[in-house]
Amino acid sequence: MIWLLKCAFLGLFAFAGYLLGVTYGYEIYGIILAILLGIFTVYSDLIFEKVDFGTIAGGILGLSLGLLFASLILVPISFLISENTLAVSFALKGMFGYGGLIIGLRRGRGFTLQGLFRLVRGNTYEDNLKILDTSVIIDGRIADVCETGFIEGTFVLPQFILQELQYIADSQDSIKRTRGRRGLDVLHRIQKMSNITVQIVEQDFPKIKEVDSKLVALAKIMNAKIITNDFNLNKVAQLQGVSVLNLNELANSVKPVVLPGETMKIYVLKEGKEYNQGVAYLDDGTMVVIENGRKLIGKTIEVAVTSVLQTTAGRMIFSKAKEEFEREESRISRG
Repeated sequence: MIWLLKCAFLGLFAFAGYLLGVTYGYEIYGIILAILLGIFTVYSDLIFEKVDFGTIAGGILGLSLGLLFASLILVPISFLISENTLAVSFALKGMFGYGGLIIGLRRGRGFTLQGLFRLVRGNTYEDNLKILDTSVIIDGRIADVCETGFIEGTFVLPQFILQELQYIADSQDSIKRTRGRRGLDVLHRIQKMSNITVQIVEQDFPKIKEVDSKLVALAKIMNAKIITNDFNLNKVAQLQGVSVLNLNELANSVKPVVLPGETMKIYVLKEGKEYNQGVAYLDDGTMVVIENGRKLIGKTIEVAVTSVLQTTAGRMIFSKAKEEFEREESRISRG
């Protein structure tokens, strides 16, 4: 059905071109020009399929303002130049029209109808924007959190963060290259989610060299929150009044609560920093320190929790072997 409509439109354009050509005595040229224009019109949906509303609107607005500006300039010039005004008009409109078109296409990218409504109401940026930091993109857990529906809305991806990711993905170091490519894969995964909108912004701060400082400056302008895993960026942003969503803090807050006296089975992996200590890790990455556990390295044992230390960097669990813990408890109860 769609193909029939497209063919009908092409035939209509060809007929209109023929009638126009008859008027000026160039039938064949009129038909060819009309068919080319018809093809462009019919397949415009494919041409503009990947072009967002902001780019198209910005281009049209920029072109219109450029032509209007050229017409205004032409008025005083026409009084000074009596001849060749047509050539001057063509040159001015071409120059200002093209300049306005290019500026409009670049500045309009990422702009939406919702943004236009907010601009009319006097608010350029929407509420509850979240800016993604490089560390949280490479980490990858942000995509899992988004899939659960706990975080939704608009993610802002600055162009300088995207460039940093690309630089890491092109690194000669194989580990950095793998991390960078994983970050790009995470972004593609987030872009496909229906509850998340990824908005790429080109605003940069040439006078600011550090990426973290650029993030804080952009968050201030857009009144946005920063999603990060970087402990230092977290502190710097908070000092400057920028809200931060730290994914590590989220992970720590949802870890199961462990109370002193509870028992668990763990695999003693290595020696601790202090004398005669052993160290193990839970599935969520929590470090478990076993007192007098050096001799138990390489074994799976049952331990009893003695205390829990919660820090901004994470949580540490201190424990003893269950038998040793029970002996001490019975000795305390007897005496």
